[in-house]
Amino acid sequence: MNEYDVVVVGGGAAGLSAALVLTRARRRVAVIDAGRPRNAPAAHMHGYLSRDGMPPADFLAAGRAEIKGYGGELLDGTVTAITPRSAGFRVGLASGGVIGTRRVLVATGLRDEIPAIPGLADRWGRDVLHCPYCHGFEVRDRPLGVLGGSPETVRHALLIRQWSADVTFFAHTHELSNDDRQRLKARDIRVVEGVVTRLIIEGDRLAGIELDRASVVAPYALFVRPRLVPTDALLTGLGAVLTDERTGRTTVPGVWAAGNAVDPRAQVITAAGAGSAAAIDINADLVEEDVRDALPFSAAQERQVAALVNRLPL
Repeated sequence: MNEYDVVVVGGGAAGLSAALVLTRARRRVAVIDAGRPRNAPAAHMHGYLSRDGMPPADFLAAGRAEIKGYGGELLDGTVTAITPRSAGFRVGLASGGVIGTRRVLVATGLRDEIPAIPGLADRWGRDVLHCPYCHGFEVRDRPLGVLGGSPETVRHALLIRQWSADVTFFAHTHELSNDDRQRLKARDIRVVEGVVTRLIIEGDRLAGIELDRASVVAPYALFVRPRLVPTDALLTGLGAVLTDERTGRTTVPGVWAAGNAVDPRAQVITAAGAGSAAAIDINADLVEEDVRDALPFSAAQERQVAALVNRLPL
């Protein structure tokens, strides 16, 4: 069984940033990634200083190359279980393999749960968008739509108004209150009533939105507020709960968490920073353990060891 100082579960921005810091600290590190990045449908990522507009796949490839350059190991696979042992953890893989490690960082991200409207998933990350900070500038001053469904979607529409003066709110399943209507009207956001039944696609573009009562010409892009579902089964399986947002420490000693798995609203640059901070804290914790292991036994410890060896009463 291979042994590591740290196993990083998840090879996104948080996991790769942590691995970079730890490999540069001369720790033996393995990054295990299932190969399903959340932002894969997007053509470009934004808001990351010096990497603005970079394709997500290129960003990950560059990060992986840097980690390999410092001796880190990148393993393709899915972690199915993390089990405590006397000196660290056993990390079980879907392939049946098992890896030993002193510390674990869980950076498994999240998934976007979107409404089951025909055509919506096919356009996700293209002209069906979720984050105005990620995509708003690229569709600025265009006719934009916002899919309703909850009170949060009204706030989403008011936010997106910052990028365009031509915004339409498709109420969908959300029953607007008088206050909602006044706030939308105050910002010149049109309201279209009716349940959205499907998106009309023509020539690989969003061409229309069909409702249960009519069809309307589509906006240039449709913003949808997804339900953010953390991929945190490994953490819950351990009973691990985040206790320190600054360092990523959890209630389980030896287990850290970073990125969207514990902070659903973290963008790429934020997740990368969280991974870096967790890595520094993990290395400090390993240093403390290395010091304890290097200290000479006290007289009491020596007597305990002798008693165990000789099976004598203490």
